[in-house]
Amino acid sequence: MSIKKAAVCSVVLLFCAAYAGAQKGGEEIAPDTLKVDYFANAGGSPDQTVQMTNPGTAGTSLCAAVYVFDATEEMSECCSCLLTPDGLRTFSVNNDLLGNPLTPGTIPTGAIKIVSIPVPSSGTCPAYPTSLVPTAGIRAWATHLQNNGTLTETPSQNATLSATEVLDLEIECYGIQIDGSGHGQCTCGTGDAGADTYIPAPGPWEF
Repeated sequence: MSIKKAAVCSVVLLFCAAYAGAQKGGEEIAPDTLKVDYFANAGGSPDQTVQMTNPGTAGTSLCAAVYVFDATEEMSECCSCLLTPDGLRTFSVNNDLLGNPLTPGTIPTGAIKIVSIPVPSSGTCPAYPTSLVPTAGIRAWATHLQNNGTLTETPSQNATLSATEVLDLEIECYGIQIDGSGHGQCTCGTGDAGADTYIPAPGPWEF
């Protein structure tokens, strides 16, 4: 077994031990914290996009923890991005979410999961979101390239987030961080001008 794989196995055990002591695996987390969407016919033109906003209902800035899965249900990329209140951020599916996969190759079809989490006290969203504290707030929409070449747009769907799902997302993203050597990290697109001047305010979350 390689050193990197051994490290992943060790962190899996640590994650499991922490969660076993804190909550049951199927327990529901806070509502309105997980959005899910899909992409199809990706890699060509026109590009598809995902739009995210923070409506300000949390009273502060948030991080959007983004996880991208291929058609075989394997996580391909993960990252987290700052969303200030009333800010709008636009992600290119081809470039931001599929442009740096863990395993080289095209990913025409897959799923996107977005978890709304607080901004760490440092004011910087983690490059690899591997420690989640789900916090309601973020909204998202996505365009989809249909088989006939037309683009449609729909809101991302709400889904129930469980402790088991949180643990799975953390472990798989951590595996990307350990084994990817930079591959598998998505990027944060464009927009949200408030992020350029964001100064973290004192809050209840400390990391």
